[in-house]
Amino acid sequence: MALQLDTIRATADRVAASHGLDLVDLEFTGGARHRTLRIFLEKDAEARARLADAAAADAELDLPKGVPVELLSGVTHEDCASFATDFGTVLDVEDLIPGAEYTLEVSSPGLERKLLKPADYARFTGSLIKLQTFSPVENNRHFTGRLAAFDGTTATLDLSAVKQKGKAKKAVTTQTVEIPFSNIEKANLVAEI
Repeated sequence: MALQLDTIRATADRVAASHGLDLVDLEFTGGARHRTLRIFLEKDAEARARLADAAAADAELDLPKGVPVELLSGVTHEDCASFATDFGTVLDVEDLIPGAEYTLEVSSPGLERKLLKPADYARFTGSLIKLQTFSPVENNRHFTGRLAAFDGTTATLDLSAVKQKGKAKKAVTTQTVEIPFSNIEKANLVAEI
């Protein structure tokens, strides 16, 4: 199914671009009759810039603390529905998912979105994140802190931004930690509301 997922991802990218959207992630889960294809979308960079300009003009916009509006996806229900209609048609016509039964779910990546590629880390520098590594760094694999910097190969977390809990509290001896991108197993934003 890996080859097929690459084809589905390329098709989703193409359809998303025609709607002024960017594909953030794609997941295919389940088996037999309970298969689900999840698509996560956000406005493309140009549309996010327009959102930021609109927010600057309207100071009363209520946003989550610590996340600038230009970083949010800005995807509406109508965007998701329109994409789902077009993408679902392409999937069925090109028979990209063999078998008749599957569920297509389309949504924004959410406030606690995953950070998947280096561009995500660069874009969300300054945001609070939760991160897990493949191998321990300073005797710890789980970190929560502010992404202070990302140079393309190393993420620098400011751990003083949050109070560490449990084993992490005992293991952390410095205020910042540098983690190679290749050692990051998974990471996501932490909503600051």
